[in-house]
Amino acid sequence: MINMTDGPFWEKTSLDKLNSRQWEALCDGCGRCCLQKFKNPTTGKIFYTSVACFLLDLESCRCTAYALRHRLVPGCIQLTPDNIETLRWLPKTCAYRLLAEGKNLPAWHHLVTGNKDSVHEAGISVRHRAISEILVHPDDLEYYCLDHRL
Repeated sequence: MINMTDGPFWEKTSLDKLNSRQWEALCDGCGRCCLQKFKNPTTGKIFYTSVACFLLDLESCRCTAYALRHRLVPGCIQLTPDNIETLRWLPKTCAYRLLAEGKNLPAWHHLVTGNKDSVHEAGISVRHRAISEILVHPDDLEYYCLDHRL
């Protein structure tokens, strides 16, 4: 259990000072960072797709092999306090990104609501919106491009 008697840890501790349990607790479980993305070679703009990493459980929106994800998916990026600000493809709703930008957690975040399902109830997660990359040929990825930035 995370102690919040002195106020929420995310409001009083900088990202680089969080312990591993606090760091992991920030993840809202939306699954958006696990969506396949591609970069326009001309503009450099990043496009999200509705295709999720094969390790993402599409119901819980959590990684099914979290401890092994970097071995199983070499392109999986470890989020750290040092790289958060450079990962501009992170969703605008991402707690790590928001806190790095000096913003508050959204009202639907589980650390605010006390309910792990609030991310799904708010319609923020990829639950019922994504399919596994196992079902999509890599050459067809562009057909799953989302029109909006997350």
